[in-house]
Amino acid sequence: MNALRKLPIGVQSFEELRTEGYLYVDKTDLIYKLVTEGKQYFLSRPRRFGKSLLTTTLQAYFGGKKDFFKGLAIEKLETEWQEYPVLYLDFAGFNFNYPGMFDFAMDEHLQLWEEAFGIAKKSDLPALRFRNLVREIREKTGKQVVLLVDEYDKPLLETEGEERERIRSTLKGFYGNLKSMGHCFRFAWLTGITKFAKVSIFSDLNQLKNLSMKREYATLCGITQAELEATFGPEIDVMSDEKGLTREACLDKLRKMYDGYRFHPDGERVYNPFSLINALDDKDFGTYWFDSATPSSLITALQKNAEQLRELPAQDEIIVSAAALTSSYEDNNNPLTYLFQAGYITIKSYDSESLEYTLDYPNDEVRYAFLETLIPYVTSSVCADRDELEISPMFRDFKAGRTESVMNRLQRHLAKLPYHEGPDAAIKAESVFRNVVASIFLLTGQLVHTEKHTSQGRIDSVVETPEHVYLFEFKVDKPVEEALDQIERNGYAKPYAGAARTLHKIGAVFSTKTRTLSDWREVLS
Repeated sequence: MNALRKLPIGVQSFEELRTEGYLYVDKTDLIYKLVTEGKQYFLSRPRRFGKSLLTTTLQAYFGGKKDFFKGLAIEKLETEWQEYPVLYLDFAGFNFNYPGMFDFAMDEHLQLWEEAFGIAKKSDLPALRFRNLVREIREKTGKQVVLLVDEYDKPLLETEGEERERIRSTLKGFYGNLKSMGHCFRFAWLTGITKFAKVSIFSDLNQLKNLSMKREYATLCGITQAELEATFGPEIDVMSDEKGLTREACLDKLRKMYDGYRFHPDGERVYNPFSLINALDDKDFGTYWFDSATPSSLITALQKNAEQLRELPAQDEIIVSAAALTSSYEDNNNPLTYLFQAGYITIKSYDSESLEYTLDYPNDEVRYAFLETLIPYVTSSVCADRDELEISPMFRDFKAGRTESVMNRLQRHLAKLPYHEGPDAAIKAESVFRNVVASIFLLTGQLVHTEKHTSQGRIDSVVETPEHVYLFEFKVDKPVEEALDQIERNGYAKPYAGAARTLHKIGAVFSTKTRTLSDWREVLS
């Protein structure tokens, strides 16, 4: 069955996908809406999310290649199928860390366009060269030009300092033609991961319609639950059999691992297509997206904002203002803006009164991988992988109710933490202690709540398994009785009273002298 159905792994060309018989999730109804209701757009989506495939689909549409769209929704919607001159600018295949690569990429594209349309080069400046191209193409063909740009921000994300500023200036002049020569363009499309500051590239492009958080286009990239089940039904059945799961259980596992992205507070959730399709092909619940979609700019952001990022694991809710979420990372210097645009956190809800978004990790694949990347910055250590942290043994301990073993493993790792000198040493120790514990617990894959709110206060950490519930209250340089008293006084166990699971109430104390757990005590009920 699987050999007869080709999954589009690594296929980013719509033409190749359609001519070679790969499965395709039909988005052409949204594409028709896009091309008939506007002219110039910008779309931000995480890497490996189908932006290139979408852009090549637009290339085929404006190229008038009607045959590629047989059997798709747009076949019944479009009646004219006009062909336009298409200029496709693709930065995806270049490594801009190499000196001169940006100039080479721009020259190569401009030269190819000049040769394709028989137009002589009249300037060495990309902006003027592009301007001349568009004008002469319009005169030669009698038709408006279509500009499609894939990964517009890649040259900026991979450079810094003076080189980035030089590239920024060049691109600003290049894209400025979209506004000054607007009558010459039938359509313009820019995609990327991030939105750079308005004072730079986009300062002259206020005519671009930003679709990144528009509800009607929230599913333009990604795969919805309905699309998964309608398009990949046989593959789901094969995977279910391979893993020894019911179809419903397999779908539930796929959802937890790869679903969860939302690009509007009321928008439908979508799967990461790269991970989902690879999982169906491998018939396994592996991690795919994080390893192949982590830009070096993310690591830079982690390094520059280590203090802010240390708080993420221990936050029950990640809250950010609407202004911060919708602006560029450069505008507000908030790492959450970048993490959202890059796909490491996503929208959970929106409060229209406070104008604040609540964010969360989209799924388990991203949660675990991101925490593994984050932990070195939380602990200030250079090596902190799953094996070193004893995550798998701790998972088994939680599941079996072996609290003493959990605490011993935790104590061993906490003893490796660096010690902070100075007057605020205790405060720093408490912060690091709280966040490291939260990170480790989250990595176990159990149902974990950190800083969970109740009517009487906040529980430091709750870990749930099918047969056990663990309530943790942590203190620094205090008697362990204070932690247990707080659990009882604030009624932290009330929500779990009467449940069939064993309830573990645990007080634990971190010592700034020994720099690890100095005491802990458990009460069962």
